[in-house]
Amino acid sequence: MAMENGDGGFNDKDTLFMLSGVALVIFGAGLILSNPIARRYLGQFGVGNLAQAALPDLDRYLKLRSM
Repeated sequence: MAMENGDGGFNDKDTLFMLSGVALVIFGAGLILSNPIARRYLGQFGVGNLAQAALPDLDRYLKLRSM
């Protein structure tokens, strides 16, 4: 459990653990995506098409939020 230090922030050890966790997630995703079977499966699933379909909705949300 992360404990805050006296000034309300986290110490360097907590930051190091957080960044190393993020690095492990990115490394794991890279290992999965380097597998040709996983690439073929994701290509059939249409992950790229899903991202393209979400962009107009995101643009509309940002326009509404800026009003």
